[in-house]
Amino acid sequence: MFDVGFSELIVIALVALIVIGPERLPRVARTLGALLGRAQRYVNDVKADIQREVDLDELKSIKSTFQDAAKSVEQSVSQVGAELQSAGESLNQSISAAAEPKAEPEPVAPPAATPADVTHEIPAAAAQMDLALETKPVQDPAAAPKA
Repeated sequence: MFDVGFSELIVIALVALIVIGPERLPRVARTLGALLGRAQRYVNDVKADIQREVDLDELKSIKSTFQDAAKSVEQSVSQVGAELQSAGESLNQSISAAAEPKAEPEPVAPPAATPADVTHEIPAAAAQMDLALETKPVQDPAAAPKA
């Protein structure tokens, strides 16, 4: 801030010693130091307040950015949901249209089975029953005798 060198500080101290005197110089130096300390703390407090305000403004802008992003995501999700719902409705309509009979005549019942057909079906059913009987029962490992 001020460009004050060491030699200039010595000149100021000598002038203060001559003007104030050796008895009052220590008290004046203490008071001057205390005032400079208060001024420094005040400046630091103001800087900290300004920095907090700047940080608060940055946080508010970040918050608004996130809120805008959340709104856009919400809109996208609602659009996709509406599209899915309309696609589902169209699929349901097409399935219901395909399931409705189109005035077809009722199917004719197959003719009654003849005795020759019955004899051909019996061996197949008997073979299936034999296969089911030939399976081995599952044994419980806890009930098995230990060797």
